[in-house]
Amino acid sequence: MIAHIAPAHLAGTVPAIASKSVAHRLIIAAALANGVTDVTCNTSCADIEATIRCLEALGAKVERAEQGLRVHPIPKSQEHGILRALAGATLDCGESGSTLRFMLPVACALGADATFTGAGRLGERPLSPLAEELIAAGCDLQGLGSLPLTTKGRLRAGTFKLPGNVSSQYISGLLLALPILGQPSVIEVTGTIESKPYIALTLQALDTFGVSVRVETGAALDGQPRTRYLLDGSPYRTPGSVSVEGDWSNAAFWLCAGAMGTECITVSGLSLSSAQGDRNVLAALSCFGARIRRSTGAATVQPGTLHGFTLSARDVPDLVPVLSAVASVAKGTTVIRDCSRLRIKESDRLQTTTKELCNLGARVRIVDDDLVIEGVDELSGGVVCAHNDHRIAMMAAVAATRCTGAVEIHGAEAVNKSYPLFFEHYRALGGSVALSEE
Repeated sequence: MIAHIAPAHLAGTVPAIASKSVAHRLIIAAALANGVTDVTCNTSCADIEATIRCLEALGAKVERAEQGLRVHPIPKSQEHGILRALAGATLDCGESGSTLRFMLPVACALGADATFTGAGRLGERPLSPLAEELIAAGCDLQGLGSLPLTTKGRLRAGTFKLPGNVSSQYISGLLLALPILGQPSVIEVTGTIESKPYIALTLQALDTFGVSVRVETGAALDGQPRTRYLLDGSPYRTPGSVSVEGDWSNAAFWLCAGAMGTECITVSGLSLSSAQGDRNVLAALSCFGARIRRSTGAATVQPGTLHGFTLSARDVPDLVPVLSAVASVAKGTTVIRDCSRLRIKESDRLQTTTKELCNLGARVRIVDDDLVIEGVDELSGGVVCAHNDHRIAMMAAVAATRCTGAVEIHGAEAVNKSYPLFFEHYRALGGSVALSEE
């Protein structure tokens, strides 16, 4: 699909969609709990549907309700009284890295003889050293390094060791899986943890479902930071109902458009006390020089004189594409450091962010694992490729608001991965976009 966008500033109010990061965690917990859970979730997307599909393959039942989902958990084995997945399940993860990295340890903890499949770059995205820890704890994984990937055996409780500079999804996956075992376990992470706010979301979900996790911090023998997550074996217990909060990662595109435009943009339905790391988009836009207004359940960004600064992407990797769009029209130089993890997303986002913004007239270059962006007054417009990456497609659409000429986004259907309503909301804010087949 091609999105044809005519230059136009955006303005107005748009509702936040449901956070897919929170939805993944709450739906998985509900499927592992001791009773039915109603999950209020105002929207869905391809990634959330992938997680639902995998849980159903393992024996859960997920009913669509007016306000979201009713999740019937995976049944317990009549013989042993423990959760036990359906044998021989095929788990289609689509293109969702979160689904694969969460559901792999969950399937292992359930003792599922399962086959994982997927699409796009998913099979190329790394699973090491999570896979090695699962194998050491009693699981047999065949097909590592590609898909399909098969699992056999049941995970044993114990101590799991991971370095901090790997995906936080590995830690979250183990945190979600280990309560199934009903025995104490420890996850020990050495070094500075990447994307730590996402682990906070997992701990929040576990707490909602009655799972106790104690977090200890200190230093290892070599002086590196060490974080230990101690699970006491408490099982999932349904609270009856839960609600998925608004998504800051996708709200960030509208808030950044507000900073780049001529009028304010408000996103409603956001928690200003959220554990989502991408809530820090407001702090970043304030550093750029935009004006920020917070109110109950909403955030508003008004344009200001934008100027470059230096920031770290360590805890906010998903914000890098759209913050790069803001930086491209900010005075002076912006440096976005600590971007190495962007190379293993749906696309190599260091490369695709740079290439497609430059195609629109921006001045962006890669220096090691950093992005260096020299601001220009206006972008020119042009033809870009989404590279099957939802955040690149949405970045280009936001950048189009500061272009002097039209923008064509090829592969614009990539937005369906996280935000199927994106172009509908784009029009609601005054954007001019027409969609056509390739």
